[in-house]
Amino acid sequence: MTDIARLDHVVLWVSDPLASAEFYEKVVGLTPLRLTEFAQGKVSFPSVRLNEETIFDLAPLSLAERMDAVPGAADSAGHPVNHVCISLPGEDFDALHTRLEERNTPISEFSYDAFGARGNARRSFYFRDPDGNIFEARHYDPA
Repeated sequence: MTDIARLDHVVLWVSDPLASAEFYEKVVGLTPLRLTEFAQGKVSFPSVRLNEETIFDLAPLSLAERMDAVPGAADSAGHPVNHVCISLPGEDFDALHTRLEERNTPISEFSYDAFGARGNARRSFYFRDPDGNIFEARHYDPA
């Protein structure tokens, strides 16, 4: 199914890419990519895999000055989007909530029946990563 539009990646500005990768691996449950290559200086940033089609790039703030893809792109550093929403199966949703609580990460109250890409989600909540990026976690399936 390569003939439909899909989300490929989201770039997050982070202060410490290796610490961020650890958070996304240990707390959010995502698979880190290119950590060794980043630590060795072979690549500019590591990533974490959300699913087989989508990754989050963990771009260090030091790259901002070299961002010249479009005029003013460098000024986007430190200005995260409002939030990024990840949809999880119910069991993974509950496990993420538990890991965040265990690490004393502030979590919002649950929302119920919030509209999203797949209709109304059964439950959702919000949390921040170590750099202040806001994420919404949700699930659509019964839990």
